[in-house]
Order: sequence, then structure tokens, then C-alpha cells
Amino acid sequence: MTAAVVGTAAHVGASSANKKAAAQQDAAATQQQLAEQEAEIAALQAQQAAAAPAPAAAPAAPAVDPVTAQLQNLASLHSQGILSDDEYAAAKAKALGI
Repeated sequence: MTAAVVGTAAHVGASSANKKAAAQQDAAATQQQLAEQEAEIAALQAQQAAAAPAPAAAPAAPAVDPVTAQLQNLASLHSQGILSDDEYAAAKAKALGI
């Protein structure tokens, strides 16, 4: 009877070892699949980033003629009362080259 018990114990031990090895293989396969999926996701995200259109540049402010800018400044000073009517007229004539 001792041989039967030893044989059964050996069989149970081998069966347990086989189950453990199979579980480890399943875990390794699952980890491999996860790693592959993560790599695929990273590759897709990189493709999307590369394919995304660049943001449009803000339109440049229209170039302002220096004479126009000076006339606007003079008009502002006149409307604020800093320049009198005569000073404004003289400065405007000078800016226009009259």
C-alpha cells in the first residue's frame, strides 16, 4: 500500500506542477499580448500626432503706414484736448508734407 500512496502523491505533485506551469505560461502570454497592444496603441497615437494638421498661424496684423499712424496719434491728442485746433492743424499739415 505504501507504493500506491507514493505513486498517488507523485501523480498529484506532477499534476500540480503541470497546472502551475500552465498558469505561468498563460500569464506570460497575457503579458505579451498586453505589451503588443500597448505598442500598437503607441504607434497609432504617433501616427495621429503626425497626421494632425498644424495649427493655423495667426494672421499678421495689417501693416500700418507711418503717416497714418502719426495722423491717428495726432487726432487722439487733439480729441483729448492735449493739442489745440491750431497745433493739430499745423502738426497734421507737417505730417502730410503740406
